Amino acid sequence: MDSKKSMANHSFEMLAQSGEFMNFVLNNITSCVLLLDKDMKLQAFNDALKTIFSNKADEDLMYMRCGEAIGCAYQIEEAKDCGTTSKCCTCELRLAAFDSYINDTVVYKENITRPFFNNLGERVMKDLQFSTRNFYFRKEKYIILIINDVSGQVQSDNKQN
Repeated sequence: MDSKKSMANHSFEMLAQSGEFMNFVLNNITSCVLLLDKDMKLQAFNDALKTIFSNKADEDLMYMRCGEAIGCAYQIEEAKDCGTTSKCCTCELRLAAFDSYINDTVVYKENITRPFFNNLGERVMKDLQFSTRNFYFRKEKYIILIINDVSGQVQSDNKQN
């Protein structure tokens, strides 16, 4: 039995060495996966970003700050850069990402409700669950931010109460 388990792990390890395979896996995860640098600028993302936050086209997203890429209503309404609005100092996503970056803190499944703009220019409230952690790759430090839209789940839970 142990040899089968060992073989399965080894097979996955071989697949993980393929960039094509890893891109396929990441783009088929339903969670939004954002890779951010120390300035909260988007360095990479998966396809779920377009599903959960669909206010901009792909080509416009790279190197944007997180709030700009996901359509933060405060950033759009105040017409300011992400990190400079009146709400940025209390933004749970921003605070958790910086905490992970600076203090090596892992944030796991925190919940927030925030307004965002969709691709039709409509302001919508979203219930989100997010996790953060940092990691090093090629001597650079990054933040991984994983976001799930749990709006339907929260609404269903509220109806049952």
